Amino acid sequence: MSSTAASAPSLKRKESMVAREGDQLIITPLGAGNEVGRSCVYMTYKNKIVMTTFKGRVFMTHATKAIYKLLLSDYVKVSKVSVEDMLFDEQDILRTMDKIEVIDFHQTMEVNGIRFWCYTAGHVLGAAMFMVDIAGVRVLYTGDYSREEDRHLRAAETPQFSPDVCIIESTYGVQLHQPRAIREKRFTDVIHNVVSQGGRVLIPAFALGRAQELLLILDEYWAGHPELHNVPIYYASPLAKRCLAVYQTYINAMNDRIRTQFEGSNPFDFKHIMPLKSIENFEDDGPSVVMASPGGLQSGLSRQLFDIWCQDKKNACIIPGYVVEGTLAKTIMNEPKDVTLMSGLQAPLNMQVHYISFSAHADFSQTSAFLNELQPPNIILVHGEANEMGRLKQKLMTQFADQNIRVLSPKNCQTVEMHFNAEKTAKAIGRLAEKTPEVGSQVGGLLVRKGFTYQIMAPEDLHVFTQLSTGTVTQRLSIPYKGAFTVLRHRLQQLYEGVETLNEDVPTLKVHGKVLVKQVGMDYVVLQWVSDPITDMVSDSIIAMMMNFNPESPKMKTSDVESTEGKAVDTSKIVQSLLVSLFGDVKELDGKLIVSVDGVVANVDHTSNTVDCENENLRERIKVALRRMEIAIKPVRM
Repeated sequence: MSSTAASAPSLKRKESMVAREGDQLIITPLGAGNEVGRSCVYMTYKNKIVMTTFKGRVFMTHATKAIYKLLLSDYVKVSKVSVEDMLFDEQDILRTMDKIEVIDFHQTMEVNGIRFWCYTAGHVLGAAMFMVDIAGVRVLYTGDYSREEDRHLRAAETPQFSPDVCIIESTYGVQLHQPRAIREKRFTDVIHNVVSQGGRVLIPAFALGRAQELLLILDEYWAGHPELHNVPIYYASPLAKRCLAVYQTYINAMNDRIRTQFEGSNPFDFKHIMPLKSIENFEDDGPSVVMASPGGLQSGLSRQLFDIWCQDKKNACIIPGYVVEGTLAKTIMNEPKDVTLMSGLQAPLNMQVHYISFSAHADFSQTSAFLNELQPPNIILVHGEANEMGRLKQKLMTQFADQNIRVLSPKNCQTVEMHFNAEKTAKAIGRLAEKTPEVGSQVGGLLVRKGFTYQIMAPEDLHVFTQLSTGTVTQRLSIPYKGAFTVLRHRLQQLYEGVETLNEDVPTLKVHGKVLVKQVGMDYVVLQWVSDPITDMVSDSIIAMMMNFNPESPKMKTSDVESTEGKAVDTSKIVQSLLVSLFGDVKELDGKLIVSVDGVVANVDHTSNTVDCENENLRERIKVALRRMEIAIKPVRM
């Protein structure tokens, strides 16, 4: 496992700057926009797409991959639709397993220039928050998370990097959870009182996450109360039983409490809890506690038991977590007089109904503190019922009113667009990094780009830090020449200071320390050099000189004189295009170019190569660029 973190004095990020066209981050909820569930977010930036389809690579934590197959296989088994209407079958699930790649917490992965790593989310075993980095723009996707450590899970971590965008759940809006100790006492007190009076307790719960947490609480409570040992506790979910095997496998992914207990015995090897396969195997002849799925009471064993027990006032139903609008569990929380049974008949609701939330979703205090630590300049709320999300949005806007922080709550398929101008920096490595350069000095080397990162290195280090390698190109050119070699030497000495006579088998000159000029035959000379930009230029000048004074060679001719007006227009367009590539925001006004960089403006007259700018650094950068452009656009004529 590797860590991507680097210590930083502050989590705060610089305010995002208005960027040039193309640096546009697009985020679109395809699910969980103003609703709970169906979480799916589409994101694209700099032509990189994240979270779109299953055609690409899929990454999960180890525990999530193990649970994933159990959950989807269970869905296939309990689906009450025809084979033709099923979204997928068991074979489809098996095929997806080969596409899934596992990732450890804090391990950095990179795919096509997209860097990402994950943190513990604290929602269920294996749940992760993902930080995605594209060209220096960081987006944190929390998914479902909880900042409260419970009996078996760690609390969600606080990333050491502050993101530019935080996509965060808003399930509980502005609601506050009771302190955990109070909730556990209410839970066990209600159960103890009901079974002591001969009643039954139904706990509708989802098979994963809260079921395991509540079973730990019940088993510990029963162990401490011998008078309850004759009252059976059942968990009626084959999926929950299979998930327990995964929990026992990933003990090390849980909190210190569970790992310490595991050194003595397996905490998930319950002493007072038994599995229940079906209602036909259930002997309902006295007080009992049954935890059954599904949590919404819409079908299954939990609904069957509810229909049997709901008319007896000695019985109780405890709703232990978040329930979705439109489900029976949500309906009975309002304690109606009558309910509709699965048979379609009406029956009085006499049983006690208690809502004691052990939901592993963050409440307002957790969300507020989390965002206050991160200070993301952009907050996108997802996974929340519209009204709760709206109240949370207003409260967060009030909380961050004196800061430049945006809070958004898009609906499904409603696109959010943001613009970023990610700073382009190059990191000097290898030999270039051995000595710290002085302020204002220049560092030269090869600029290597990988994805959206840039590195400067010496050519000799290229094979060390990359999969690239360096090579040399030796050029050799024969030129017709029947004149005296001494005349050629004289001409070259007029052009260049560094002309050496070498002692070799044939008359040889070395020009500029790099180009060899050899009289190999009576009617021609040979130029030989190792190619690089400067040496190529020297060689070109020697060739041009020889072709102009050598009567045997064709003369170089200048092109026809171009139209002054047309040439000026072409030059203007070329200069503007090159400045745009270097500085981004460049506009033409009254024959001059206006360059804007981070709010600093420079007026450029490219005809006279003058720059008017208050910022000396920007002025000198533009002047250097103009000089180089002039050399490229107007080469010296021979």
